[in-house]
Amino acid sequence: MAPVDPHSYTDGAHPVVSHAALAFYLDFAASTIHASALLTLSAPHSGDLLLDTRALAVHSASTAADPPEPIPFSLAAAPDPVLGSALTLTLPPDTTSFRLTFSTSPAASALQWLAPPQTASGHPFVFSQCQSIHARSIFPCHDTPAARITFSLLLNVPSQLSAVAAAHHVARRDPLPSDDRGACDDELWCAPGRIVEEFQMEQSVPPYLFAFAAGGIGFRDLGPRTRVYAEGGDKVLDEAAREFAGVEEMVKVGESLFGPYEWERFDLLVLPPSFPYGGMENPRMVFLTPTVIKGDAAGAQVVAHELAHSWTGNLITNKTNEDFWLNEGFTTYAERRIVEVVQGEERAALNMGIGWRGLNRMMERFKDNMEFTKLKPKMAGIDPDDVYSEVPYEKGFQFLWRIERQIGRPAFDEFLKKYIATFKFQSIDTETFLEFLKKNVPGIENQIDLQLWVEGTGIPPDAMEPDSATYKKICALAAEFKSGKLPSEDEVADWSGQEWELYLENLPTDVEASQVTALDERYKLSESRDYEVKVAFLQLAIPTGCKCYFNEVEKCLKQVGRMKYLRPLYSSLAKCSSEEKMLAQRIFSEAQEFYHPIARSVAEAILSKHS
Repeated sequence: MAPVDPHSYTDGAHPVVSHAALAFYLDFAASTIHASALLTLSAPHSGDLLLDTRALAVHSASTAADPPEPIPFSLAAAPDPVLGSALTLTLPPDTTSFRLTFSTSPAASALQWLAPPQTASGHPFVFSQCQSIHARSIFPCHDTPAARITFSLLLNVPSQLSAVAAAHHVARRDPLPSDDRGACDDELWCAPGRIVEEFQMEQSVPPYLFAFAAGGIGFRDLGPRTRVYAEGGDKVLDEAAREFAGVEEMVKVGESLFGPYEWERFDLLVLPPSFPYGGMENPRMVFLTPTVIKGDAAGAQVVAHELAHSWTGNLITNKTNEDFWLNEGFTTYAERRIVEVVQGEERAALNMGIGWRGLNRMMERFKDNMEFTKLKPKMAGIDPDDVYSEVPYEKGFQFLWRIERQIGRPAFDEFLKKYIATFKFQSIDTETFLEFLKKNVPGIENQIDLQLWVEGTGIPPDAMEPDSATYKKICALAAEFKSGKLPSEDEVADWSGQEWELYLENLPTDVEASQVTALDERYKLSESRDYEVKVAFLQLAIPTGCKCYFNEVEKCLKQVGRMKYLRPLYSSLAKCSSEEKMLAQRIFSEAQEFYHPIARSVAEAILSKHS
């Protein structure tokens, strides 16, 4: 076997799946998908072929011939805790395609099923989140970004619901008996009160970008190629439409910086608050947490990041999760370039300042395992979700910014456009990038220690803190907090959430409870609508023993499932006294059914570590 990815059973000596024709019957009552997949290989193959699965019940495997012939298959008896179970198929000579029928588990790690009482619309809802290695819990596949696929998708849902996917929407129509392809009985597939939503994705994507959602979803048009969808009715849609009104302008800015937008549409789906990330860059249909709707258009920065992925991440993809910085470092750099044009240099510098603080915080988090402060860490046997951090984002950004400073922005812009044009619709590794860099920027290895940046731990000495008047002023005000000086109302009069976030992130951690309460009494930060501000403040307050904020902490952990907030709040509670530990355990026991499976496992790991 020739492994291509430490997080996949994919054998590099064999062809990979290049196209998947999927038919899904969504059974909301059972939180299960009954499915079929006609999988096409990149080349004919005979003998054993391994696919990734996790908690799937595989019912049958057969040839694509008419009539079909059964294909012998077996699932590994004991699943690997990270990889799941290998599905081994023994293909007849020169097989190019084959069909599988299977069902997902109610506990599928990629899926969250919400009952009507858990949704704003009163309808059931389901959504997927496949990054990093969770597509295998929805359908058998080569679940590695090294194996890009095209796909078609039929979603059979109750007719009062609608569905979206990260693909071109072909039609909403009545089910046909020929649709199900063995996913379930024709009688069930074509039952009264069911509808089929049909999608097609003709551009190749890594499996982690496979995405769909179904529920009581409405929409508002924002521009000629942008639309916002949401579950939650007119109020949420109207707020989202105001927050993201400038998206079309952002797309145009992105094109001016990085080349043509290759995905036709850039639509947004605002998910229920249990969505575990700020945003997910699914092509054509970005998934967003409702916490990015802040009422001041600041949420557009999250959208700028997901938009930037349209070039760096989706168009050019990291080959494995060990190369994750190629996605996120490039995208963080591209995001800040877009923000700089749309919102100004000072706003981009604040963004960089928050990132710089986050990068330094990660050095503390990983002080006992500095491997994960490398741009290219060794991750065999490690669940990517367990070590997800700001390192690939911010250290990756710093690396690219260092190259820009060395060769100048005009030359770096030219390099970026050439890089994107050369590798679009490909998955590459760090070594390929470095070779391309050295070939196109001769002598760069003599000017920058590339090996130190990629393979070294910690923050390289030629990384740089951002330099802007606003950033320095906020850091200076934060430094004065230790001596008891609060910022005056005049000093914070024009602050948005981002300024407050930067201020709070730079406060010393060994502050007194009286200082924390005085700050909150003046500026009501614990009541902020901006969760970035609220969580940064609560994270500061918890270690001081300010029990008056425990209700706010509990409310936050029960209302929002975004891991960016769960991780610091549960960690802060778990590191304190037995009272705070017990509070964290109780909150988790009451809130865990609200969390997406990915977030639930992260919170469980935190509480287990500090139990």
